[in-house]
Amino acid sequence: MAKISADLGTGRGSVGLVLDLAWGHGVFTASDAMAASGLTRSTTIDALDTLVAAGVLRELPNARDAGEYRAGRPARRFELPTDLGAVIGIDSGDSHLTVTIADLAGSVLASARRALGAQQTPQERRDDIVDAVRSTLASAGIDRKDVLALCAGVAAPVARDGSSPPHPEGFWERTNPGLVDALADWAQVVQIKNDAQLAAAAEGAAGEAIGCRDYIALLAGERLGAGVVVDGLLLHGAHGGVGEMFAFDYVRDVDSAFGLGAAAEELAQRLLRSGEADPDGALAKLRPEQVDGGHIMALAAAQDPDALRVANRLGERLARIVGVLGSMFDPQRVIICGAVAEGIGPVLDATREALAPLLHLPRPELIASQLGGDIVTQGALATALQSARGTALPRLAQERLREM
Repeated sequence: MAKISADLGTGRGSVGLVLDLAWGHGVFTASDAMAASGLTRSTTIDALDTLVAAGVLRELPNARDAGEYRAGRPARRFELPTDLGAVIGIDSGDSHLTVTIADLAGSVLASARRALGAQQTPQERRDDIVDAVRSTLASAGIDRKDVLALCAGVAAPVARDGSSPPHPEGFWERTNPGLVDALADWAQVVQIKNDAQLAAAAEGAAGEAIGCRDYIALLAGERLGAGVVVDGLLLHGAHGGVGEMFAFDYVRDVDSAFGLGAAAEELAQRLLRSGEADPDGALAKLRPEQVDGGHIMALAAAQDPDALRVANRLGERLARIVGVLGSMFDPQRVIICGAVAEGIGPVLDATREALAPLLHLPRPELIASQLGGDIVTQGALATALQSARGTALPRLAQERLREM
């Protein structure tokens, strides 16, 4: 049993190989496990029996009892129980908070969203986040001791220890108010990540970057942020700052790190104030509170002339952003992510036209994400599930074996 425990600790031995197969595979047989792991039959059976004894795998009725037996020895059948534990994904943005609880199959058990105040102190925000985790777990009927992994995305660079560097105006400290410590006791594995990096993880796991080794996930709603993947590796940096967009304050005709939603609103307001917009047009008829990125993109998609003028100018701005990122990282794809991706087609058309003279390298594909406004939460859940698979679950099995 000591050797098997060591295997569990590293996750690379026979038990780790069988766990890799069990994760997300559904029902499988001992023969499936042997074929996938490359282990001998006796080693495979030993690993399966160990995991069943630890309560990490569930043995099902054999093929004869299940009505699938035809001839020969009936196959033993196993599965990883999805109710063995839960994971938590958090999106803690500038003004919003989303907490989502999922089982080990990735099925959502509960989710809650609440607004966060721009004037909150770091301690107030920290308390709000912990309270939201507590209440969402309660609504899912999950005890905190059963949470295997938690991942929180924040609108700040995040170092490898989960902390954020100081910001001149205190923004990063408020967005990430010591969450690695505040949430340390809420899961076996706790990770704090930059939100754009989690968007990149989501695109790689379930979006437009599946099978792509070089891409950028560009969060582009209110502020810009980029998750950068090169040669299949998500780039991080000494302080977690790869993909921070502050440098665009110094790029001509971009001039800030504001995202496409905020830029669309500014351009539309400028067009309306100048008198250039058709006073009887659809853009001019929007109520003041409707002059936002979503409504402007919808009008542009409907071919409204004034909204198309905004989209064209926005496309020229985005082309400069993509040109800089393309020159620096040479991506195959740049994926525009977040809620702003819906209806962004006219902007991307304008970007493609304007991009050619801004790059010497081949132009990357420009793609609108299909993952919607909760992409950061999806990335957080995908990261938490990966941690549960690689670290928390083997640790849980090892602890259970020690108690036997």
